[in-house]
Amino acid sequence: MMATPPDLSAVVFDLDGLMFNTELLYPQVGRELCRRRGKQFTDDLLHQMMGRPGNVSLQIMIDYHQLHGDTIDSLTSESTDIFLPLLDSHLAPMPGCLELLDALEAAQIPKGVATSSSRRFVTDILSRFELGSRFEFILSAEDVVHGKPDPEIYQTAAARLNREPREMMVLEDSENGCRAAVRSGAFAVAVPGDHSSQHDFSGAAFEAASLLDARIYQALKLTPPAMQ
Repeated sequence: MMATPPDLSAVVFDLDGLMFNTELLYPQVGRELCRRRGKQFTDDLLHQMMGRPGNVSLQIMIDYHQLHGDTIDSLTSESTDIFLPLLDSHLAPMPGCLELLDALEAAQIPKGVATSSSRRFVTDILSRFELGSRFEFILSAEDVVHGKPDPEIYQTAAARLNREPREMMVLEDSENGCRAAVRSGAFAVAVPGDHSSQHDFSGAAFEAASLLDARIYQALKLTPPAMQ
């Protein structure tokens, strides 16, 4: 049962796995990085890396497999070489993403992006669908000192929106991201995908089936697409 929401007047989106299917592509990169080194990209390693800033995720991989001959910079460059062709052929918005953006704009509800990815990456992803200009702001890994699950990025988002955190809905697909939102005091909604269905979303107001979930619209006092 959904907790009774406060008066919500803004929405902040995570990016990877929430707006776009990149979390389904990242494991392919991780598997290839590990394969080249004779290692396994395990579910446990994926769980530890998910939702964290790129440099933190890659350091986790280095420590996990004791990749003493690798650095974060070298793995970042190699990951990019593997990842870009996947984006060109497989990147897609998650179900309900574009519909929710349209509904928020029709209701004049401000929205932002708060992601652990780099600004360069976020700009690239959003530009592929001409979405960058539709957000009031974009917060990326470079904009915070402490990445998710620390609440800093969502506290910063609330300040950018001139809102109290409790007046802001945060949509997250990962355990680390949802934990950051909950700790910030925001109205956190978990939207798990296949990649995060087993995550612990303790503290979230509810778990949505997708961005088309009627409860998201209900909490924001919007009409769900199926009812329009």
